[in-house]
Amino acid sequence: MDLNKIIRFIQVFSVLVIFIGSVIGFSQEIIHMIDVKKISLADLLLLFIYVEVMGMIRVYLLQEEIRITYPLIIAITAISRLIILQKKDLDPSILIYESVAILILAIAIIVLKMRYSDFFKENNKK
Repeated sequence: MDLNKIIRFIQVFSVLVIFIGSVIGFSQEIIHMIDVKKISLADLLLLFIYVEVMGMIRVYLLQEEIRITYPLIIAITAISRLIILQKKDLDPSILIYESVAILILAIAIIVLKMRYSDFFKENNKK
């Protein structure tokens, strides 16, 4: 068997395991919200993280590539969820650091999106 085929099989198998884990986690979170009869913003952000992971897996399986914006969006959502779940008695500087991290990730997404825009293409021709 060819080494490339073995590596591809391991990649696809691993991604499918991640997908199954995401579906199970998503389902467990829905069941938990139904059991407690309460939906919080942190719960919704966790569901959004699961959906983004599943979307990233879909793109990987169809196009055999991972767009870097998906993990960045997942990171922004995870940090936002962390901010929401933190207790109020923590040091306020931690909140500032987390907010700056979100800002840096957002700027990175904008830069990544703009690199394919007409603005950069026209300026690179000059």
